[in-house]
Amino acid sequence: MLRRCLAADACLLILTLTFHHSHADNIVAGASTEEAPHRRFEYKYSFKGPHLSQTDGIIPFWVHSGNAIPSADQVRITPSLRSQKGSVWTKNTVNFDHWEAEVTFRVSGRGRMGADGLAIWFTTAQGLDGPVYGAADNWNGIGIFFDSFDNDGKKNNPAVLVVGNNGKLVYDHPNDGTTQALGTCLRDFRNKPYPVRAKITYYKKTLTVLINNGFTPDKDDYEFCTKVDNMIIPQEGYFGISAATGGLADDHDVLSFLTFRLTEPGQELPAPEAEMPKEEQDKYQEEFENFQQELDKKKEDYQKEHPEVQREPIEDMYESVNDREIRQVFEGQNQIHLEIKQLHRQLAMIVDEQNRYVSVVTDEISKRQLELVGQEILRNLNELRNSFHESLKQIGATQHQANPVSMGTYETVQHFSEIQEHLHVVKRNIEHLITRNGSPSENQGEKCPDPPKMPSCLDTIHFLVFVVIQSVLFFSYIVYKSQQEAAAKKFF
Repeated sequence: MLRRCLAADACLLILTLTFHHSHADNIVAGASTEEAPHRRFEYKYSFKGPHLSQTDGIIPFWVHSGNAIPSADQVRITPSLRSQKGSVWTKNTVNFDHWEAEVTFRVSGRGRMGADGLAIWFTTAQGLDGPVYGAADNWNGIGIFFDSFDNDGKKNNPAVLVVGNNGKLVYDHPNDGTTQALGTCLRDFRNKPYPVRAKITYYKKTLTVLINNGFTPDKDDYEFCTKVDNMIIPQEGYFGISAATGGLADDHDVLSFLTFRLTEPGQELPAPEAEMPKEEQDKYQEEFENFQQELDKKKEDYQKEHPEVQREPIEDMYESVNDREIRQVFEGQNQIHLEIKQLHRQLAMIVDEQNRYVSVVTDEISKRQLELVGQEILRNLNELRNSFHESLKQIGATQHQANPVSMGTYETVQHFSEIQEHLHVVKRNIEHLITRNGSPSENQGEKCPDPPKMPSCLDTIHFLVFVVIQSVLFFSYIVYKSQQEAAAKKFF
């Protein structure tokens, strides 16, 4: 019964986690049968590095105010100083029915807590300065607030809030805007290893906010934050980003702001010419005609100064598309050939290194085998020496016996027989050792290396001569001792 309960709880937990993980994807994609909208990038309402600002510090198509500091890679909305305000806003109004904004930013500071926060706006007017995260209050539109300071003391910050306004509401600072929030989620966006990303989508009167917390370098690792249905915002407005600091301070840096126009499937996009005012079209057309006339004049002057190249077609001076493709193909093949040659060289080096390692290992194995043969020879010699010492002990015991003549004669003969047997054993062992070390083995397929030379202090021949001489002297001593004992007994 307990196992069934645990299994049921585990299944319920897995289903809950799976639903939570896939909830963000379901929110973005909608129903499985719904077709995704068409996205078109709008450069006039976007900015990103590495050439974000111009040399004079101006962001193309954007205006900045307050303490905002544009640079080549990012816009620092507010530095980490107290009581700072800053903002950036689009110069032109946005008149999209559906849109999507992707904002990449960093909020970093040395303190455990930060202040006040950062806001992303879509309003009918540019709120260049004000008390709401550095922008104007009583706005008409929508604001997505990244609040990093806990004003109400409820321990519910940092948080992300969606607050709408029709131009009549005053932002509720003491309660962190929770009384006016249309949607909220708790997300810690301060001091992350990677930039934090926010994807804000307004499509078919539905506002969706997704957050990438900046824990991984994956740019598409978004999590669902909040969603507001049946939301009506102004038809035209300005995009903006603002930030502010208070008693505490953070650096609020925006790395990119990318805007996309969303179009329902099957609906045609308006032509780029239709989106441009008539005055701008006439201005650009006049500039193009002036440039074309200046270019034709320079061509005529060049032909007058160089009459020898008048008849040469200008097209021959340039590379055609087919020639460029063929050249790129040949250059790619040449690069592949060079890479293959380099790989061959590296492979040859690896093979030589392996051969050297095999040679070293083979030599080491041969040395080990020679050491084993030498140890076996020394062990056999030790066994022979021990056998010979045992024989000497038995002979010494025979000499100290004090028995009758008849018994002494019998035991002496018996001891002589044992000595003779030990000598035969010694002789057989020595012959076996000589045969084994002197002639190569017939069963081995290849010739073994020569054993290491034994020390010159004792070899086999000297050992045999020493044994024979010692044996003769020992026998002579025994005979002499026996004769002396027999002669001494005659007097008794």
